[in-house]
Amino acid sequence: MKKLAMMTVKGIIGLVPKPVRNKLKSNHKLTEFYSRSLQRSGLFYGFPSQKKLMALYSFFLKHQEAEIERKVAGIPNVDEMFLVIVGSKNISRTLENLKLLGVSKRNIKVVAKERDIQGLTGVTSISEACASIPEHNQIVFINSGDVLHPKALTLFSLHGSSASIAYSDTDKANKKKQNDSPHFLPSWNPDLQFSSAYVSTGVVCSSSVLNKSAIKSSTIAGMISELWLLDSSISIKHIPYTLIHRCDDVIVTRKSLEDVGSVLRALTNAASNYDESLQINSIQWPVVEQPLISLIIPTKNGKELVRACIDSILEKTLYQNYEILLIDNGSDESESLDYFSQLERHPKIRVLQYPGEFNYSAINNFGVQYAKGSLIGLINNDIEVINPSWLTMMIGHALREDVGCVGAKLLYSDGRIQHAGVVLGYGGGAGHAHKYFPRYHPGYIKRLIATQNYSAVTAACLVVKKSLFHKVGGLNEKDLAVAFNDVDFCLRVKETGVRNIYCAEAELYHHESVSRGLDHAPEKAARFNRELTYLRSNWASYIESDPAYSPNLTLKRENFSVKEKEEFLFR
Repeated sequence: MKKLAMMTVKGIIGLVPKPVRNKLKSNHKLTEFYSRSLQRSGLFYGFPSQKKLMALYSFFLKHQEAEIERKVAGIPNVDEMFLVIVGSKNISRTLENLKLLGVSKRNIKVVAKERDIQGLTGVTSISEACASIPEHNQIVFINSGDVLHPKALTLFSLHGSSASIAYSDTDKANKKKQNDSPHFLPSWNPDLQFSSAYVSTGVVCSSSVLNKSAIKSSTIAGMISELWLLDSSISIKHIPYTLIHRCDDVIVTRKSLEDVGSVLRALTNAASNYDESLQINSIQWPVVEQPLISLIIPTKNGKELVRACIDSILEKTLYQNYEILLIDNGSDESESLDYFSQLERHPKIRVLQYPGEFNYSAINNFGVQYAKGSLIGLINNDIEVINPSWLTMMIGHALREDVGCVGAKLLYSDGRIQHAGVVLGYGGGAGHAHKYFPRYHPGYIKRLIATQNYSAVTAACLVVKKSLFHKVGGLNEKDLAVAFNDVDFCLRVKETGVRNIYCAEAELYHHESVSRGLDHAPEKAARFNRELTYLRSNWASYIESDPAYSPNLTLKRENFSVKEKEEFLFR
């Protein structure tokens, strides 16, 4: 209803003469009210109505059924797999479903407090449930109340034979017995698992993997986290079909999140704090030695932007072992030059001169040459600190051996999301996940508020080890002077065998393009198209299928909506 009302209001406003509209825009309170109403309605980020979402998902399910039939054609149904059900709430729903699938009761184990559950013997732990299952068997783990797709066991068997662990997408059966609320998951994303326990049911695992270690976790989410933390080389595969119909719309329980947090603390010494209001684990990785980080800020003029940026860093940042390198790219405004001269007297700041035309990659590469820190922070001159812990959180991730680039949550001046991770494939190139969503929106299955792995993050605020920066040769100043240089850099870093991270706790404003303006000039448009072509040519596999996204979500918009019909028909 809110969306319909706001669409009506927008239509009416469109009929108002332009001079009157301009006068109304000058009223700050009225503009602010209108902006907030738009945000609440969802029109800012173009999210479909519930009716359209249902239609899109209904089409997806038909498409999925056809794909599954082709995939399992000629393969007999599997009914001899072992099932471990965690919990006993609504278990009759699950047991009835397994009976229809032909699963024998002797192959079903239940992890619950009760000892006798509808003729099944309950056990107290996942380890106990798995101990009696012979080696070299596959075990499917589900939560009580879950229902399996008719071909789920066959697909679990197929995918489980090529990986140590595999997990599927899920949805929910609503009161009208229609399937909705799909949770389309990315490929294995360990940091998303730590913060949101996104894999919490629908997991198939080889019993030989489980028998190698005594599982301490009491939930499926904790179990898969524990197994990966004990051996990060373990093969974990995503099955991009909705094979599990959840009992309710809660993706994970508090117990699952706390279980993941306790596993993380025990095995890595990271401080995991469960945020009850957000239902998210906020994780501070250890920053023991307090290394020096060099924050590189390119600018041309822009006194007020630079002042706001640097003042916010100096006044709000809790982490103190940093230096600021302001790279002056040919400033010619006297007030800016005077201000930069004043900055040089600050013990934490150096001003370096880089004359010549604007080349974002070259300017930052130049700055790194003079950096004294073992960590590099690439910072745009229109960044402004919000969360005082931003740098501590980002450095904690960057110091991990298996982590490369770390990006932040960036907001436009009006509080909307500007950046929360980069998705390859948007618009045939790359775009920002959840762009234009309101600041406090949880995002798709909480992916806006959860720290996680993305293939790339923006260099508007990026932290990386200096050794890694040099290892990949820095930013590409020859082919990517302005656009996509950060995406290309992140992917080259990722290809060294580390993961890139979007740090949701590091919140900053990004007053984007205030200093440079938009690229509407013909020569700028031509340059952008060249750089887009370069990205497409060099990173086609990521653009075709970004592992941090889902093949079932749209690439037409940056809002995590279900893929539209034409995207299935013409892919």
